[in-house]
Amino acid sequence: MPTAFLLLTLAADPTRTGVAGHEDYVEHIPDTDISFSMVGIRGGIFHQGSPITEPGRRDNEGPRHRVELKPFWMGKYEVTWPEFYAYMREKDFDISDKPLRPALNPRQARADAVSKPTKPYIDETYGFGADRYPAFDMSHHAAMKYCEWLSAKTGRTYRLPTEAEWEYACRAGSADPYPFGADAAKLDDYAWTARNSATDIHPKGCTHPVGKKRPNAWGLYDMLGNVMEWCLDEYDAEFYESLPWDQTPLGPVNLPGKRQYPHVVRGGSFRSPPADCRCASRIRSDKSWNKADPGEPQSIWWVVPGNRVGFRVVRPVEEYPALKGFTSKVVKGEGQ
Repeated sequence: MPTAFLLLTLAADPTRTGVAGHEDYVEHIPDTDISFSMVGIRGGIFHQGSPITEPGRRDNEGPRHRVELKPFWMGKYEVTWPEFYAYMREKDFDISDKPLRPALNPRQARADAVSKPTKPYIDETYGFGADRYPAFDMSHHAAMKYCEWLSAKTGRTYRLPTEAEWEYACRAGSADPYPFGADAAKLDDYAWTARNSATDIHPKGCTHPVGKKRPNAWGLYDMLGNVMEWCLDEYDAEFYESLPWDQTPLGPVNLPGKRQYPHVVRGGSFRSPPADCRCASRIRSDKSWNKADPGEPQSIWWVVPGNRVGFRVVRPVEEYPALKGFTSKVVKGEGQ
């Protein structure tokens, strides 16, 4: 089937959405010197998943199905360590079950109500670098709590992308395995993977500063490679199968519950082969991701060294009803 028929809505310029005020912007995190960039992504309809003929395809990438999405903004880059450290510094102890301490304004009070990650049990950067390097190996719960804190700090709704939003943004109008087409040989121009991430200091590969490779057609960097990225959805290999084949669902999402695992991870990392860095590739987190945690009980904030998973944020133009006010349900002692 021709590409023009596979992808029903193309967006050469993602800021031309017809929605007033839906342009790219820079967000400054109050009370810090940290800023990050957001890219406007127009809404539309696309085919999620991969055709059975796609090289490297796994069964959990199908059946391919149509999805409709509302317009949203997505982080131009993966969340970096300076951004995540701003959250960790402010949450210098867990006050989630304590009265709010005095704050300068209601927005600050709401931010103070978000609990803080426990200290990582290793050097969280692995010596790769921090400034402009993607933050990684925080849990799905921690990524969601960061978004909750960021929303409270800024007064805007930030969250993890749904799996459908992530793939739609990654494809940037492409129906091919990669945003740039079907030629995996070109992946080195767009992504840090197992083929090109090694350095003299880190011969097995490492993360690299965000934005050093070419962006996709919608101006998003490092959607593939560098670090894998959490999506909001709880993982279900048969979720695509559960969607109505004769309709086009609006904003489908498999809402996570109290279980710590499994959740959807996308994009591949600096140690991934090209097949794991395709737009449709889906990875699930599982209990083994915490097997090396020496704590008792094990942390709900960090995953085992080496999983190389980070995240980027999304801001909806108009939030889906099911996602309004949605927060992580994970608590200690559950979903281990």
